[in-house]
Amino acid sequence: MICEFCNGQTVQKKVKKQHWLHGRLYIVENVKAEICLECGERYFQAKTLDEIDSLLEAEHEVKDRMDVEVVSL
Repeated sequence: MICEFCNGQTVQKKVKKQHWLHGRLYIVENVKAEICLECGERYFQAKTLDEIDSLLEAEHEVKDRMDVEVVSL
């Protein structure tokens, strides 16, 4: 795949993804993505994003929890 921002080549990798659902922030590990080797832009298939939503809306195992600070500029 070619990056739409810099025309760099992408490769498929598994990444951590920040994902908002119903006003809550989740960190999801091992998510398939296409990553641009030049600029780092990440592309996710719609099917993958739907799978994340389905996982989070169902009963799911929680690996860890963390505090996140929210600040305003």
